[in-house]
Amino acid sequence: MLIRSADDGALEFDFHTRNRRPPTDPVNALLSYAYSLLARAWTVALTAVGFDCYRGFYHQPRYGRPALSLDMMEPFRPLIADSVVLQAINNGEVKLSDFISTATGTALTDDGRRRFIGTFERRLSHEVTHPIFGYKVSYRRLLELQTRLLSRHLLGELAEYPNFTTR
Repeated sequence: MLIRSADDGALEFDFHTRNRRPPTDPVNALLSYAYSLLARAWTVALTAVGFDCYRGFYHQPRYGRPALSLDMMEPFRPLIADSVVLQAINNGEVKLSDFISTATGTALTDDGRRRFIGTFERRLSHEVTHPIFGYKVSYRRLLELQTRLLSRHLLGELAEYPNFTTR
């Protein structure tokens, strides 16, 4: 099981299936928020390089939807967003008391959101070795590098877009 149970063996955070708009439980609320933060990080990286993040390849263009950001973030969901959710839960960085549940959904409190953003930012600062360049970069810098590689591919300088793989 990926989500640890409490010291007494009880499962604090229960997760059965993904749901959204609005999320109905704390784990889904964290996943939705993490995906929003990741989409924002991609939007920043794409815009900094000169892309229009609202014109994507796979996601349908809709008003206010950063389709290219959503396209680019897909392979990074488990590496960044999902792992941050598991880390925040398993390390006790967020607790059940950090959520407000209503009849319409579940959301983080301000204090829980601050701590979760801190966990997310630490993950973006985590360094990994880039398989093409062979040196260590933070995930935040990796998003920019992947954006620049996409640019080179679209300009015809690279035959294929080199997708990032961890191993």
